[in-house]
Amino acid sequence: MPVDIKLYSVDDVFDDSYKAKEGPKPPMRLVWRNVILMILLHSGALYGLMLVPSTSALTLAWTALCFLLSALGITAGAHRLWSHKSYKASTPLRVFLALANSMAFQNDIYEWARDHRVHHKYSETDADPHNAVRGFFFAHIGWLLVRKHPEVIEKGQKLELSDLKADKIVMFQRKYYKLSVVLLCFLVPMLVPWYFWGESLWVGYFIPGLLRYALVLNATWLVNSAAHMWGNRPYDKNINPSENRFVAFSAIGEGFHNYHHTFPFDYATSEFGLKLNITTAFIDLMCYLGLAKDCKRVSREVILSRVQRTGDGSHKTR
Repeated sequence: MPVDIKLYSVDDVFDDSYKAKEGPKPPMRLVWRNVILMILLHSGALYGLMLVPSTSALTLAWTALCFLLSALGITAGAHRLWSHKSYKASTPLRVFLALANSMAFQNDIYEWARDHRVHHKYSETDADPHNAVRGFFFAHIGWLLVRKHPEVIEKGQKLELSDLKADKIVMFQRKYYKLSVVLLCFLVPMLVPWYFWGESLWVGYFIPGLLRYALVLNATWLVNSAAHMWGNRPYDKNINPSENRFVAFSAIGEGFHNYHHTFPFDYATSEFGLKLNITTAFIDLMCYLGLAKDCKRVSREVILSRVQRTGDGSHKTR
């Protein structure tokens, strides 16, 4: 049963008191290891794309399943559960989401949630890890290719993260993260098709392995880039995050970004429930099965009040 968000304190809303430090900006320093790895990954993914026409239907279906599991590890796990605490999950569900998160290979849950809370609190400032003001490329992938801005590090160190530190599943995943990534992001996607229906290891590595991994990465990155640049702003016209249907589709529900940054604790990240929102459907299913509960939701009255006060006039009820 959804719980009205007004009952909860919100500790990751935008901090409008933030002021950028005066003086010259620190120089960008490339992390050459990341640059090389991203070039190799995307080259491998493009080669995997060329193999798709000759790949079996079972392998393609397995690739789609791995994409969905990986994406849920980010959207339902690191994002909605651990970053925003927008619902509560049972131990079996938390373990599942932690495993799915390792399959996604986008930093461990602790680091992902920390950086995401910084992103919300200092969005579009020097303290935002993927500040969209610095352009599409930087917000999409460039932020991973350079050293973090000193403000990102400083603000991240000041966050209250006791909930993450006290979570045994989060800290266990963090301790064994590298091993879990090797197993779940690369070996399992590659070996399952080979073992169960005789797919070649070569195809297993490049399609459910590299191609699927690159697709999940870019779908997630689009939330940071495209959804901070293009789309309407029916809830708050004063912020960059926008409603972007393409991103909602590719990132299984994370593209209703103007709503999400306006009401960050809403478990659905959208006013419209299951519409283009596989993640919300998954969480609802988990609630039905008794594996999740206490989903935080914004009341209709609060939404309409905010639309009238700060929206851009594009709001539609459905």
